[in-house]
Amino acid sequence: MTSKVSRRPVDKFDERRRELAESALVTLGELGYARTTLREIASNSEFSHGVLHYYFSDKLELIVFCVGYYKARCVHRYDDVVERSTTADELLEGFVAKLAETIVEEAPMHRLWYDLRSQSMFEESLREPVDAIDRALEEMAWRIVTRYAELLGAPLTATPALVYGLLDGLFQQALLGHIAGREGALGRMQDEVRAVMPLLFGDRAAA
Repeated sequence: MTSKVSRRPVDKFDERRRELAESALVTLGELGYARTTLREIASNSEFSHGVLHYYFSDKLELIVFCVGYYKARCVHRYDDVVERSTTADELLEGFVAKLAETIVEEAPMHRLWYDLRSQSMFEESLREPVDAIDRALEEMAWRIVTRYAELLGAPLTATPALVYGLLDGLFQQALLGHIAGREGALGRMQDEVRAVMPLLFGDRAAA
């Protein structure tokens, strides 16, 4: 006789919070941090305002959870490219293709992240969760370039912070260009990443 394994209450609670996050991210991505309220989220979802308040004490808690939930998936977006690439060129081309793809497919979510990161300069309660997400993204960028270094056979001369700052800056500018409808914004970003990558290494990489 097969017995059913019941989930703990905490598992069900977390599962419902994830369901609410999936629903809320759509509204948050469209309206941004400042213009979104719990009532606005409720009116654009199948969940009532009361349900949202039961699982999240306020808008800030919901938004931090939503962005953290989304970014937890983002940090593994490039893992497949890193794992299957057998040459430095293959990894680089797979990486720049994925960068453009995620801007096209998930621009509202990236826009929300940058909005929240800017708000953290004014709201102290946002700084710790935003910093945690930033560190996870920095580690993601570092995994990519260290694998690129292995395939290239050249030592890295950059730090994790420098790598993240360069790639994140190029990504944000491309996102802004894409949202503004600037022709060629994504292609320029890809070319800039191709140009920047060799600069992270010594003379052997540029030879």
